[in-house]
Amino acid sequence: MSETTGTETTGTETTGTETPFVRYDLRDGFAVLTLDSPHNRNALSSKLVRELLDGLRKAGADEQARGVILTHTGNTFCAGADLKEALDADPAAAADIRTGWMIDVLRGIVELHKPVVAQIDGNVRAGGMGIVGACDIAVAGPSSSFALTEARLGLAPFMISLTLLPRLTSRAAARYYQTGETFDAAEAERIGLITVAADDAAAEVARLCGALRKGSPQGLAESKRLVNASLVAEFDRTADELAKRSGSFFGTPEVIEGMTAFFQRRPPSWAE
Repeated sequence: MSETTGTETTGTETTGTETPFVRYDLRDGFAVLTLDSPHNRNALSSKLVRELLDGLRKAGADEQARGVILTHTGNTFCAGADLKEALDADPAAAADIRTGWMIDVLRGIVELHKPVVAQIDGNVRAGGMGIVGACDIAVAGPSSSFALTEARLGLAPFMISLTLLPRLTSRAAARYYQTGETFDAAEAERIGLITVAADDAAAEVARLCGALRKGSPQGLAESKRLVNASLVAEFDRTADELAKRSGSFFGTPEVIEGMTAFFQRRPPSWAE
């Protein structure tokens, strides 16, 4: 892929010296949104979520952008929720806010009228898995690894199931939802989480974007709408219920123990 052809900016309208967590570039006719918060493994903090949503909106309105490439810096695509930020806040209030963020991000990707291509060459966990599921095309390189670790924290993949269950085989979902095992890009392709496991993720994304450029904007938008119609209907039908179920677990003894054990780098009480 060629060098940046547009002006680099943040996903928000932030100016001055504040460092963006999501960078916006225009390259070869695609808006490139780069998750760039390596200090917390691109976790879904309030700042990153805000800038990601702004970036998606900007890409949707950008007439020069035929689609979106969602990628990352560092060795992690997205680690899921920012647990430290969550622990520092009131658990009940934080849970409601964070479930709302997750719905907004997933729906923002699914309903964007332009194709969204994930370019991954790093670790993907928890909420990051839902983002991968929401993307129209996902390409993962050899350094990629994937896991659904919510059960180990006393939780379950509530909100991200909206985009994961339509992608994964039922056997894979039953296994990885409950075991929390880590798996590689080849397995992710086999079970339907990603589109392609590639030796060179950037080169494969460039090839796929070349194919996408042959489609008209209207044709791409309507094709995406057809593919995602049942998914959008499921958001309408169950998102609120899943949000309530998700929020009800934050602050419970098992979740507090699970998160505390995670930060203390020890097994939780039920695993000892």
